[in-house]
Amino acid sequence: MSNLTNYYIKTNRIFHPIRKYSWMVTVIIAIGGLWLPKLGLAALLIISGLLITAFFKGRYWCGNVCPHGSLFDRILSPISRNKKIPHLIKTKPFIVLFFLFFVANLARKVLKVTAAWGTYQFLDKLGLVFVMTYLVVMVVGGFLALITNPRTWCQFCPMGTLQKGSHQFGKTIGVAKITEKKLTISAKEKCHKCGKCARVCPFQLTPYLDFSENNQFDNRNCIKCSTCVANCPAGILSFETERNAIKLKEDTPIEGYENRQIIKAAITEINDLSEDVKEYIFTFRSPEKVNYKAGQFILIKIQDEPKAYRAYSISSYNENGEKLGVIIKKISKGYGTAKIYEKFEVGTEVTLEGPIGNELVLDPNAERVLFVANGIGITPFIPLVKDALTNLPNLQEAKLLAGQRFSKELLHHDYFKDLASQDERFEYIPIVSREKGNSLRKGYVVDPMKELDLKGYQVYLCGSKNMITDSFNILLENGVRKEDIFYESEEKIKLK
Repeated sequence: MSNLTNYYIKTNRIFHPIRKYSWMVTVIIAIGGLWLPKLGLAALLIISGLLITAFFKGRYWCGNVCPHGSLFDRILSPISRNKKIPHLIKTKPFIVLFFLFFVANLARKVLKVTAAWGTYQFLDKLGLVFVMTYLVVMVVGGFLALITNPRTWCQFCPMGTLQKGSHQFGKTIGVAKITEKKLTISAKEKCHKCGKCARVCPFQLTPYLDFSENNQFDNRNCIKCSTCVANCPAGILSFETERNAIKLKEDTPIEGYENRQIIKAAITEINDLSEDVKEYIFTFRSPEKVNYKAGQFILIKIQDEPKAYRAYSISSYNENGEKLGVIIKKISKGYGTAKIYEKFEVGTEVTLEGPIGNELVLDPNAERVLFVANGIGITPFIPLVKDALTNLPNLQEAKLLAGQRFSKELLHHDYFKDLASQDERFEYIPIVSREKGNSLRKGYVVDPMKELDLKGYQVYLCGSKNMITDSFNILLENGVRKEDIFYESEEKIKLK
């Protein structure tokens, strides 16, 4: 792979109490067992548990129950270097050789202990074998977790190898095919190809590049930890049986995604809109014309290895289908925006994919429309306001609430003012939260909603997670129907 500085992301991997606290079992056995050796016998129960679980669910134990895994994810992950896992230790020869070494060494120690069979010391000596094994794994695995990646040990862990064997047996006789829940994407057409699932994956797998025809991720090293599900920007991942995955694929609508295509384009213009915001204009090369709707977004390829894109709302109105624009705000420590700002310049050939999305595409029968944006969320409303005023035959009123911290951050401020002066159906309400001494309204973008009569309005939201959550709840309280609220957010949000 090419330079992957900051590619892998530290994130929460703990989603239930077992994962949160099972690391204590490792400490109790590895440390407490030095004084109470019989504690080591608990390892036999753990081995039995992981073998049974693997028969039905694959490596589910590794990602949800394993005490060592909990130690790596809960305790050591925050202080790990979180680097790329060395390829060598993931190769089959290395894994097999280490497994044979581990089993032979463990068997030698257990055979030695059998000499004490029938004596009072036998259980203590047998327990101590597992105590020392746990201690070695904790020390070696912990060291690897700190200097490379939290789950480095897990790549060649003998217990993981046993699980794969048990799982294969379950698959062979047909049980696992029915009981195993695999990572599933509801529709490949909706994937942003951002690589977020790979960037947060404890095993550094690449699900977004490897989904099967049934939309399932079949890699047997997947530990089913749900970290990718929790972090998917599109919210389209879940764990399903094969039967449910097929049904989900059939039942998932792809309206707004059916015309997705690969587009070769060139950057023909870059405009500085503010200190950290730029507008990029892409002119299509192949195909030369692309039909897109206001409110859709486009994927921009930022690297080839591993393949990764970034999704941006289209900021231009489709005049002739020959070009489009996106507005990009440079994010501090942002992996994607850093690459774009550093490498993209006028003349750069770029691969796009899309257009996709229908969350913000206007209802052609809408009569009253409210647009609400804060921060860079104003981007899709640049073409959407024009689209509403131009193409909605029944439109009576359209309002735009645009919130920023300071007036200098109000993107396309004059453009919206001109539209408001030219069409009496449109009202533009800019709001600043931190600036004093000008004529603009002060406060937050959600404030005017509490005063406006919005019954009968269709509302379109784009911006921060908190803004959308607050807006959604205020709108419901003010009589706006839930089915008339549409939103786009860079983060998954929970709404009432």
